[in-house]
Amino acid sequence: MQVYPDKFIPTLEREFKGCYLIFGDEPQQKFEILQALREKAKQQGFTERNVMVADNEFSWNSLLDATQAMSLFADRQVIELELPTGKPGTEGAALLTSIADNLSPDTLLIIHGPRIGKDVQRTKWFKALDAIGAFTICYPLEGNALSGWLSRRLQQHGFQFTPGCVKMLADFCEGNLMAGAQEIEKLVLAYPDKHIDEQKLSEALVDQSRFNVFQLVDVMLQGDRDRCVKMLYRLESEGIEPNIVIWALIREWQTLWNLCQLQQSRQPITWQKFGIWKNRQGFYQQALQRLNTAQLQGIGEQLTQADFLFKQESVVRPFVKLAHLCLLFTGVPLLHMPLSDMDSLA
Repeated sequence: MQVYPDKFIPTLEREFKGCYLIFGDEPQQKFEILQALREKAKQQGFTERNVMVADNEFSWNSLLDATQAMSLFADRQVIELELPTGKPGTEGAALLTSIADNLSPDTLLIIHGPRIGKDVQRTKWFKALDAIGAFTICYPLEGNALSGWLSRRLQQHGFQFTPGCVKMLADFCEGNLMAGAQEIEKLVLAYPDKHIDEQKLSEALVDQSRFNVFQLVDVMLQGDRDRCVKMLYRLESEGIEPNIVIWALIREWQTLWNLCQLQQSRQPITWQKFGIWKNRQGFYQQALQRLNTAQLQGIGEQLTQADFLFKQESVVRPFVKLAHLCLLFTGVPLLHMPLSDMDSLA
């Protein structure tokens, strides 16, 4: 049974299961869910906690022994198993499937790891554990989802606030939900009367927005120029290697070029063949509506030139050039300006 992160704690209060699968790349939601599980387990008498990490040196027999052993000091135990890759491997998959059929009611099994795809959710071991428990996937929050999370958080702390406060908070903590939670905790101390407006908020906030290259690509494909430049600025300040960004841009250009060729020849697009799932297909469709073949060809030429310069380490301000390239993807008419001319803007 899948439970969405924002519904997890209310669902946990209504029904406590023997196994939980917690995956995703959003640390704040995962942390809060794991903490809620631990607290609920204590209330239910699970007083012993056994933490395991299935790394390269992990012995799956240790997990089997733990699920079969009875503690001398506690009647009920929590076993927390981390899967660093999100996958247990052949041996682990077989053992987890077996454990699902024989899990003691005195054992709570919590398995967590990074973001996983549908391929993992369709495996035998995952389905077997899900049948006796529940799973949730914690994705980074954006747009309305992020605003909703922040609004609920403020309400939980009893704040009275304006819609502008939520927007300001979202702008400051986008890409870093943990920072959003920390800022609201600071507001609790700073404004005990629980009344805040944009003026008070601007005095209290510290810009902690963090983004990764994949978020940058999605915003670029959507054509959001302002956010694109903001993300690049944050990536530069966080010390992201420019070659990682140029690699991502070249990869996205190749995908767009192939999709464009299919459209030109009126062939159907098999999105899964390109590794593009339904939630991102609209981004590529927006880019293809915005960019014609000639524009894509020009972007490809400038990417080739930039890739060569980056590998030669002869770029004075690499993120200025990256901004130039990203803006080309968003449809800004900069093809007439050679990439070398951007040095004058540095």
